[in-house]
Amino acid sequence: MDRTTPGQYARLALLLAILAAALLYPIWLTVKGAFRGTDDAFTLHHVGMVFADPVLRGGLVNALIIAASTTLLSAIIGLPLAMLFARREFPGKTLLGALLLVPLILPPFVGAIGIRYLLGRFGTLNTALIDLGLLDAPVDFLGRGGLPAVVLLEALHLYPILYLNVLAALANIDPAMEEAGENLGAGAWTRFRRITLPLMRPGFFAGGTIVFIWSFTELGTPLMLEFNQVTPVQIFNGIKEMEVSRQPYALTAVMLFAAAVLYLLGKHLFGRAAAAGAAKASIRAEIPRLRGFAGLGASAGVVLFIAIAAIPHLGVILASLAVDGSWYRSLLPRAFTLSHFGEALTHPMAAGSIRNSLFLSLCAVAASVVVGVAVARTLTRTRVRGRFLLDALSMLPLAVPGLVLAFGFVSMSLAWPFSGAMPAWLASLVGPVLPAASIAWLDDGPLKPLGDILGADPNPIPLLIIAYAVRRLPYVVRAAVAGLEQTGVAVEEAAANLGASRWTRLRRVVLPLILANLVGGAILAFSFSMLEVSDSLILAQRSRDYPITKAIYTLAERLGDGPAIASAMGVWGMALLTLALLAATMAMGRRLGALFRA
Repeated sequence: MDRTTPGQYARLALLLAILAAALLYPIWLTVKGAFRGTDDAFTLHHVGMVFADPVLRGGLVNALIIAASTTLLSAIIGLPLAMLFARREFPGKTLLGALLLVPLILPPFVGAIGIRYLLGRFGTLNTALIDLGLLDAPVDFLGRGGLPAVVLLEALHLYPILYLNVLAALANIDPAMEEAGENLGAGAWTRFRRITLPLMRPGFFAGGTIVFIWSFTELGTPLMLEFNQVTPVQIFNGIKEMEVSRQPYALTAVMLFAAAVLYLLGKHLFGRAAAAGAAKASIRAEIPRLRGFAGLGASAGVVLFIAIAAIPHLGVILASLAVDGSWYRSLLPRAFTLSHFGEALTHPMAAGSIRNSLFLSLCAVAASVVVGVAVARTLTRTRVRGRFLLDALSMLPLAVPGLVLAFGFVSMSLAWPFSGAMPAWLASLVGPVLPAASIAWLDDGPLKPLGDILGADPNPIPLLIIAYAVRRLPYVVRAAVAGLEQTGVAVEEAAANLGASRWTRLRRVVLPLILANLVGGAILAFSFSMLEVSDSLILAQRSRDYPITKAIYTLAERLGDGPAIASAMGVWGMALLTLALLAATMAMGRRLGALFRA
């Protein structure tokens, strides 16, 4: 490990400044806007109106219901699966364990397209029930906007996150603790309730926190299902009023505070570190193998669940193959075509969005790799004081809702130096020393061309790149940290003793040694940036700037072949993420799961 030097403190300060500007500053502008009156004085009026207005209050209640229900359903799914995969061997376990992560390849708002065909009034389920004579008229299973459908889609997408965290927690439990309970006569249920559950509680809380915050602030799924009485959609609909209204700021701030309070409450109740027995196991437990019908039953049960979890994916695939108008009052499409896949690549909006997403994602990955490697080096190769702040800031995007960050970037585009007059304190400093022309330029949003969201001629590209990079930075940091921790410092020290500079050591020694980890993290960062939802929906306001997800949303709302083209784009996205996960798995092996854990 390097000795502490002034250069290391300078690097720490620079990295903290970058993360503060790209992460904390947008959040601060959002919170500040929520409590600012017309005369810039502090006020609670706007926040109070969120709770006084029954529509806004109802939206917040619905968001909490969605989050709580999604987390509960994810726990009902993820906990038994984690127990099975951690404590039993059965046929096909390795392959089935990989297939359990399949729901991560489809954003739930894309799956909503398929769900509308399957559960709509004239979709597959209603048609089947009417044909069987169980219904006389179709039922609206999506139910006035589809809150149950929103919960189902989000739970089927997010349960792998909770599953991975619980699986890791179970692996860290010392088997001697459970064996001691068994020797004292405790039954299986008693051992689970009194020993296993308390010891795995921190991991359960970690996964549940991500699921709760993600679903609490999820924008795409309710928007696609036209469930408008929920806070994220109300924030989205209020974006264009930000210049004249404080209501969107207040809604976003209330959502942020609610997420923080619920997180802290949950951490107090469920996330406290368990007793000393929660330390990582010193010995490996013998895992019993299920044989005969028991093993086949376990495999069949997992396969059945995977098939159910894949229903949204299947719906999207069928929608992409259906001839326009052929999937109406029928169990399946009556006619199929492959033409929509070609249109998904050549339609003006689709083709433009693919080019935009490729450019944005590549730039974001490049930025996150540069910053991520610097962060990882500081965390693992230095003893500088304050690096815990860097660790916390680099992981913060996992906990801060994407919707809040996206809104914060819009707030940033409305503040100096992107818009408006420069702050009075800065004007007093530069006024006496700069010429009048420079003062006039500084006083009129000098960076507006580089960060305009709501203007007549917007340019969201730089802010989209920053938003994508910040959102996916934790993947790169964790991948790089894992690689650096495995390589040790002996090789670097040997290179330093031979006279290699820091840059030479980084280029010729460090990067080749952690390349597999870095490639795995970068692939995931790229693929998830390609299908980023909140930032894309909020920051891209004009069709020429649409990323893929904004184009999918826009096309899905159009009549005619729009939903089919949007579904085909979703299938291309699934293929991209599938290849990305396979490539990342080849690069990182079992360490891949750590990137999805809190």
